[in-house]
Amino acid sequence: MREKQLVGFIDLSLRKTSVKPIPDEWRRGYLGGRGLNIFLLYSLLDAGIDPLGPENLLIVGAGLLTGAPCLGAARCNVSGKSPLTGALGDSNIGGQYGVAMRRAGFDCLVIRGRSEKPVRIVLHEGKIELMDASDLWGLDTFETEEEIARQHGSNVHSLVIGRAGERLVRYACVRTGRKSAAGRTGMGAVMGAKRLKAITAVNEGRIEWSEPDKLYRYARQMIEQIMSTKWAQAQAKHGTMAIFNYTYHTGLIRVKNFQTQTLPDVGTLEPENMERYSIQMTGCSACTIKCRHVYELSDGPYPHKGEGPEYSQLGSFGTLLGINKMEAVMNCTYLCNKYGLDTIETGNIIAWVMELYEKGLLREDELGGVKPVWGDEYSAYRLIEMIANRESIGDVLAEGILAASKRFGERSLYYALHVKGMGNLLSDDRAVPSFALGLATASRGSDHLRSRPALDLYGLPSDFLKNLYGGEVSQDYTSYDGKSRMVWWHELQYAVVDSLGLCKFQTIFCAVHAPSYNEWIPLIKYASGLEFTREELMNVGERICTLERLFNIREGFGRKDDTLPERYFTEPTNAGLPKVRNRKLDRSAFERMLDEYYSLHGWDSGGRPREETLKRLGLEKIPAREEVGVIA
Repeated sequence: MREKQLVGFIDLSLRKTSVKPIPDEWRRGYLGGRGLNIFLLYSLLDAGIDPLGPENLLIVGAGLLTGAPCLGAARCNVSGKSPLTGALGDSNIGGQYGVAMRRAGFDCLVIRGRSEKPVRIVLHEGKIELMDASDLWGLDTFETEEEIARQHGSNVHSLVIGRAGERLVRYACVRTGRKSAAGRTGMGAVMGAKRLKAITAVNEGRIEWSEPDKLYRYARQMIEQIMSTKWAQAQAKHGTMAIFNYTYHTGLIRVKNFQTQTLPDVGTLEPENMERYSIQMTGCSACTIKCRHVYELSDGPYPHKGEGPEYSQLGSFGTLLGINKMEAVMNCTYLCNKYGLDTIETGNIIAWVMELYEKGLLREDELGGVKPVWGDEYSAYRLIEMIANRESIGDVLAEGILAASKRFGERSLYYALHVKGMGNLLSDDRAVPSFALGLATASRGSDHLRSRPALDLYGLPSDFLKNLYGGEVSQDYTSYDGKSRMVWWHELQYAVVDSLGLCKFQTIFCAVHAPSYNEWIPLIKYASGLEFTREELMNVGERICTLERLFNIREGFGRKDDTLPERYFTEPTNAGLPKVRNRKLDRSAFERMLDEYYSLHGWDSGGRPREETLKRLGLEKIPAREEVGVIA
């Protein structure tokens, strides 16, 4: 690893930059990526600031292992205060950018202020250059990257925003490549508010590893281990869409917002149907699985070449909207990628609008002439464009589901599927208490990537579960017993994964025999020279989760926000296998799980970290701003 791992500080208002090495204690305490981002965000950001104001920070952090030749080690996190929720804003992104940023000399960027005119950042050989971006402002995400490559050459990779970010849509995303996105929590709007169009890394330097020969040999072992799993083999063929057949036919996917779990002729959405469009499979840097379909649509309203779609998008633009057409899913995803919109948030809010229209709570004249009926792909296309352009009703929807509900009336809020103001994904979790608890407690709002214990669906032996999780856990996924322990355990692991820069799909997420803590220890040593025990890595995960909790508490969030919409507790499921049919969440059992979850973290009954927990994790005193670093 480079002798100097750099963090760059940039003030766009002052047009000043500074650079400093990353101290060893930051690495040992937070690793990198998501962990280092929350440490810097909590230390440097004042509470109560406007997320779209110049005081907000945009932090881009590569994982400690980003660039290592295995386990999809290509990822970085984009963080700030969320303009959608007012809570922690943080999103993980793959592709090529994270590796390019490290090769350009930087492991982390901390950006504040607001430029007077459109600006872009260029990173090269440990130096930061601020350049005019007036020529890029107004371009879509694809056009922006193409123009940057034309100016700088093909050996660059960029984080960019599109029209949605420029227009401050509160769930605008940050994009790179044809598919990759830091999708959730509205970090694209934070970039747009700063008038920051792009961050470009010149991909020419080297990442110096501590013991490269051992790292490369060990990386081959990791590749063999992950590729031996049935999950990796399924992904290599179908991508993340491989999950769809199981979850849909079990009855674990939302249809028509939240009305049912079955959709006529859903076979057109099943992953096998993608084969007719797929040209080849591709993946992020360092990935041997290659879970992305490269496809081409030559006809229809939006002929294009793209990558994907993902499992979540089959729900966002398929089942949630009552649409059973793969081409429609691809077109909706393409539009969101072009404009820079979070696909999960966009699909969720359109499904909500469709149900409100069906229930008579919204009229066609209120919707700018759009008639959003179930199964109508063209109304979905139109609403995506209206949101991205803040046109007519799109201007209301661009503010997010909570803000829009104030415009539509109190009754509309009942039909809104969200946690902390962030929309729910495609899954119907009433029959899976562990999944429901994970959505309710996730630090950035409704989320399946912070703690989801997908292994709960496998019916694994009780002895195996006890050995893995360190306590009694029911093997029945409809049970509440021990499920708080599963959520807690996976929450710590995923915090470490995001801070190392690894792909979750190449860890114990959906594959029992995938690498976990014990396998990461040699990988960390050979890459960085840092030595950890399993317990120390788990403590890093706990430290990150607890600091994220402290951030949200400081912004006014607490136990009252760790819950799910009323419909989860009052409306039973009506389709799927007998095991999941007629299920709704038991409120008292859910609250009991929440108590257990808090206790496992060392938090009190209100979800506040106890003093002894803060002391154990070294969080009793967070460094003052001047101790962390002066921005510019």
